[in-house]
Amino acid sequence: MRKKNILEKFDRMFFADYLIIFFGCILYALSVVLFTSPNNIAPGGVIGVSTMLNYVFPFLPIGTMTLVLNIPIFLWGGFALGWKYLGRSVLGSAVSSVLMDFFNILIDNGVMSYYHGDGMLVCIFGGLLCGVGLALIFYRGGSTGGTDIISRIMHEKMPHVSMGNFILLIDALVVTSSAFVYGNIENALYAAICIFMNSKLIDTVLYGVSRNNGKLLFIVTSKYDAVTDAILSKIDRGVTLLNAEGGYQRDEKRVLLCAVRPQQVHRTNLLVHEIDPNAFVIITTANAIKGRGFYSYDEAPNPPVYGDKDLSANEKKVDN
Repeated sequence: MRKKNILEKFDRMFFADYLIIFFGCILYALSVVLFTSPNNIAPGGVIGVSTMLNYVFPFLPIGTMTLVLNIPIFLWGGFALGWKYLGRSVLGSAVSSVLMDFFNILIDNGVMSYYHGDGMLVCIFGGLLCGVGLALIFYRGGSTGGTDIISRIMHEKMPHVSMGNFILLIDALVVTSSAFVYGNIENALYAAICIFMNSKLIDTVLYGVSRNNGKLLFIVTSKYDAVTDAILSKIDRGVTLLNAEGGYQRDEKRVLLCAVRPQQVHRTNLLVHEIDPNAFVIITTANAIKGRGFYSYDEAPNPPVYGDKDLSANEKKVDN
C-alpha cells in the first residue's frame, strides 16, 4: 500500500511538471505569434532564425521551421550530452512549435489577432510573455532546445566560458543578422530590448528579485552515499555531510546539506525520494549564498541585517 501511495505521488508530480511546461509553452508561443514575429523582431536563438526565414519565405511556418532547425541540434546534443538529458527539451520544443503554427492558423481564420504597432510595447509584452513562459519551462526541468543545448555543449568543451556568455554570443549574431534581413537597424535594436526583457523576467521568476538567493536542503537519509553521488552528478551542486544523532533512538545519522537554485529544488527533491522514499527533507530559503556555483565574495552584496545597532558612520548618515 505504501509503495502504491508513493507511485501515485510521483505520478501527480510528473503530471504537474508536464502541465506547467505545457502552460509555459503556450505563453512562449503567444509571445512569438502575437508580438515579435508580426513586427519583424527576431528575438535571438533558433526562434529568431525561424522568424527571419518566415519573413524571407512566407510559406515556411515559424513553428515547423523551429522544429526542423532543432532536429540536428538535438542529435548533436544527444551524442554530446546523453539522450536522457534531452527528454523534456524535445517535449518543450515540439509542443511550442506546434502551438505556434496552431495559433497562426487561428489568426488566419480570424479567431485571434496579433498586435502590430508601437515597437516598445511589442518588446515589453513580448518579452513578458516569453520570459514567464520560458521560466515556467525551465523551472520544471524542460527547455525549448536550440541555444540552450548549443551553449551547454560549448561549455563542456570550454568550461572557462559560461553558458550565459555563449547564449549571449549566439543571440548577438542573430540580432545583428536581423538588421540586414529586415533592412532596418531599429528592428535589431528592438530585438535587443526584447531579449533583455526576456532574460530579466526569467531571472525574476526563477531567482526572485535577487540572483544572490537560493534554497537550502537538509536531507536525512540512510542512503547518503547514493544521494550524494546523485546530487553531485545530476544536479551539479555540492553536498556537505554533517554528523548527527537521532533524538528518539539515539542512533548516529548523516545529514546532507545542499545549496541549490530555486529552480533546482523540485528536481533535487524528486531525485532524493527516488533513491530513498523514506528520506526526511527540510527545504528553507537562503537570503544570500556566496561561494562556488553562486556569487563570489567580491560580487555579491551583503544581505541587510535588521535590528543591528552597530552601524557604520556612513550607514547612520544614510538612515538619517
